[in-house]
Amino acid sequence: MTKEIPALYGSLVFNDKVMRKKLPKDMYKALRKTIENGTHLELDVANSVAVAMKEWAVENGATHFTHWFQPMTGFTAEKHDSFITPSGDGEVIMDFSGKELVKGEPDASSFPSGGLRATFEARGYTAWDPTSPAFIKDGTLYIPTAFCSYGGEALDKKTPLLRSMEALNKEATKMLHLLGNTEVTSVNTTIGPEQEYFLVDKEQYKQRKDLIFCGRTLFGAPAPKGQEMEDHYFGALKPKVSAYMHDLDEELWKLGIPAKTKHNEVAPAQHELAPIFDTANVAVDHNQLTMEIMKKVADKHGLVCLLHEKPFEGINGSGKHNNWSISTNTGENLLDPGKTPAQNVQFLVFLMAVIKAVDDYADLMRVAASGAGNDHRLGGNEAPPAIVSIFLGDELTTILESIENDTYFGQQDKVQLDIGAHVLPHFFKDNTDRNRTSPFAFTGNKFEFRMLGSSASVATPNIILNTAVAEALAQFYTELEGTAPEDMEHAVHELIKRAIRKHKKVIFNGNGYSEEWVKEAEKRGLYNLKSTPECLPQFIADKNVELFTSHKIFTKEEIFSRYEILLENYVKTIGIEARTLEEMITKDLLPAVSTYTAKVSSDAASKKAFMPSISTASEEALVEKLSAAYTSMTEGVAELKVLAEEAGAMEEMQAAADASHEKVLAKMDEICAVASNVEALIPDSILPYPTYDQLLFSL
Repeated sequence: MTKEIPALYGSLVFNDKVMRKKLPKDMYKALRKTIENGTHLELDVANSVAVAMKEWAVENGATHFTHWFQPMTGFTAEKHDSFITPSGDGEVIMDFSGKELVKGEPDASSFPSGGLRATFEARGYTAWDPTSPAFIKDGTLYIPTAFCSYGGEALDKKTPLLRSMEALNKEATKMLHLLGNTEVTSVNTTIGPEQEYFLVDKEQYKQRKDLIFCGRTLFGAPAPKGQEMEDHYFGALKPKVSAYMHDLDEELWKLGIPAKTKHNEVAPAQHELAPIFDTANVAVDHNQLTMEIMKKVADKHGLVCLLHEKPFEGINGSGKHNNWSISTNTGENLLDPGKTPAQNVQFLVFLMAVIKAVDDYADLMRVAASGAGNDHRLGGNEAPPAIVSIFLGDELTTILESIENDTYFGQQDKVQLDIGAHVLPHFFKDNTDRNRTSPFAFTGNKFEFRMLGSSASVATPNIILNTAVAEALAQFYTELEGTAPEDMEHAVHELIKRAIRKHKKVIFNGNGYSEEWVKEAEKRGLYNLKSTPECLPQFIADKNVELFTSHKIFTKEEIFSRYEILLENYVKTIGIEARTLEEMITKDLLPAVSTYTAKVSSDAASKKAFMPSISTASEEALVEKLSAAYTSMTEGVAELKVLAEEAGAMEEMQAAADASHEKVLAKMDEICAVASNVEALIPDSILPYPTYDQLLFSL
């Protein structure tokens, strides 16, 4: 198998190697120019690429093609067309034109638009993204595309992502040229999204309505053993899980997805997959594909892959760690400390731009991690709190303090830094411990944004990061513009000093789970937006609208439409969960409680009849508990139904989201607590669904 991997990797991808082989040299050069420089793609080039792409796809068994896009559902979408064209003599030819490659037309009114499109306004367009390679899956050629309305409004996640990448490219390149690094002609953001997930038995999954409809268990008594023994993390892979991971790797490698690391995570039945870094838009495409293929491969193995952020109470939930960095076309990582004063001046400017961006737009960072599922996870023992802060590590923090105070920095008692001359000495990567409690941590030559939920698209956080850092660089450029080269180092030093003093409040290297940090963050004036309905209004705050519109990432209408979509998704999610809970309690748990109550009462009566003097106090106490729980759940479900209907009927989405969180979800939590407690009293043989111990330990 090892020898086959190089041949297997990317075998279903229309990558650079295939293009060089299939395209005429002039067409290949023209396409590379479009990909690398963003120049306009001429129709003759598109036609040539379409012919080559079709021939390659047919050779590899494809019969159809689809424009693959990422609407505001958070999932992907596709409409399949065959290559066949009637030839007029009763036969067909396999045909695919440049126009079909470049543009498609799905129904724009059937996807979330937040009011941008009315039901009768159906026309929408998909436009080929040549920077993300086409690929073959299930006999279809998949063409990654952007998705916009007839009026040109972005209806997807890819279009604003590409815009944000261009905004950062523009501002970063300008800054590098100002600092004397004129060899650089373009800058790209690269990301490596680590993906956490759970695997459960498919037959058991089918017996849980909450897993089917909600992706998480709404209630459940904890298993006798959870993660307290710390024996699952990095533990030996069970044969069934190992076989799944092996097949998953193969399927991902065929599609050119650089799956690199796989291991058991902290919670039982929880696992992680991590890829190698790639350009942001390609990495976003790859992560969407990864989530889809995880589920598909699991099904073949008699498993179900759960991507919900909190499938089970009492154990860790699943996140998605967005490792983010900035690289130049000359191969330089701009978040990598250097060995020369010039390199370190450059490093400090970009480091401070990120710190400033996160401080200025921490509310948007929290929006990027919003969602009904992730609200259950944030602030738990496995996830960062809802407070956005930055971990830099002790040494880098000390360096910034030295710059701020014009003092000397000593490294291992050997190096002393004269801040006025050489801003930063060389220091080794990974010279500080990691901080699992930090939402945004510097890890040597990249930042790890750890707040994201496992089911979320990584497009939104990277749109926000790219745009916020572009804005910080633009402001720095304005401050430094016009400075003489011989004065640049001093000017940069003064700029960094001012930036540290203004934005150091967002730097925190301690325990993000502690109550002391919550109090300290409040003193510092940091946001603590605990729920999705609480944080979403920040998306349309004036400063954030100005950020996005000034860099042409979103129009004002596009921003407000996304705000409406996010609110609507939240309300619908809570509504589905409420209806599912009502059904499970009414049809599954209450009958089980009744059955067991009757059995305990019958057993007690039999004992009393056989031996009148024997005590049945324990049975009577149990019957009392069961009866009280039955009454509580019955009344609770009736109240929940009314609250859910009231929230669902509200026309104003923010009010509906607030009611869903404050009333519907609060009532659900009350019912779930009772349900979990009473479930622990009932034998598994009476319960009509699998329990936590069965779901988590059956593999």
